[in-house]
Amino acid sequence: MSKPLKVLRGVRVVSLALNLPGPAALQRCKEMGATCIKLEPPAPAGQTTSDPMHIYSPAGHAEMHEGIKVVPVNLKTEQGQRQLHKQLEKADVLITSFRQSAMQKLGVDWKTLHKQHPHLSLVAIYGSTTNPDEAGHDLTYQAQNGLVTGLNLPPTLFADMAGSLMASEAVLQCVLHRQKHDKGTLIEVGLSQAVSYLARPRTTFDMQHPKALTGGGHVGYRVYACKDGRVALAALEPHFYQRVCVEAGIDPTVPDSIQLDSSREAIEKWLAGKTRKQLDKLAVDKDIPLETLPRD
Repeated sequence: MSKPLKVLRGVRVVSLALNLPGPAALQRCKEMGATCIKLEPPAPAGQTTSDPMHIYSPAGHAEMHEGIKVVPVNLKTEQGQRQLHKQLEKADVLITSFRQSAMQKLGVDWKTLHKQHPHLSLVAIYGSTTNPDEAGHDLTYQAQNGLVTGLNLPPTLFADMAGSLMASEAVLQCVLHRQKHDKGTLIEVGLSQAVSYLARPRTTFDMQHPKALTGGGHVGYRVYACKDGRVALAALEPHFYQRVCVEAGIDPTVPDSIQLDSSREAIEKWLAGKTRKQLDKLAVDKDIPLETLPRD
């Protein structure tokens, strides 16, 4: 396993971002070698932090802040503003997650910052770059991009985590831009736009409708039941599918074998008679891409 490259060693990143996307992005910057400082409002009485992430997931908050220097700063006071700009004098990149109107009120909008700190780059995380003042959260951004179906919540916070990846990528872009142009730059990251990118196989490439090969149309690329659980079978390529055919008693030379009900039924019958342990061993022995899961 390769070790992370410390490509941001010597780079100083300051963050004002709370919740999940900003801290996750800052943690990635730290992993790439950056010196990372987070400025956050003073904690309420009886609390250790003002970041709501600590309420949602204490363990997640702790992981996101491992190795990060956290400094309490009230940006609404003159002293807090002095503390901020003292940090920014030494910083290469600032990460924010305020709405645009709040940034202007706090004096951390791009026009103001660039005038005071021309060397500094700004990565501004918004809910949406097309409407930086829109109220929202991960759930609403996923809904905007067709990833909320029925009345069920999505399986994970795709918008927040995709946004954190794009924000850490933006930090790298800022560093490269400054090396080339010797001045800071602004990059805006929208959580809605980030999850829109993740959703493209579904919304743009038409790869996940029921008849699409990666949407359930290929009998070798589906989730099946086994004797004591479930199986995520991903035998998409012909050589993998042929190995499944051998095990399930399917003739792969039959036209459209990958889409026939008879092929699906044969796979269902084969897997229903196998335990997870047997299938895990088979996957290794026969080089078949599958992952067993407990019952839902």
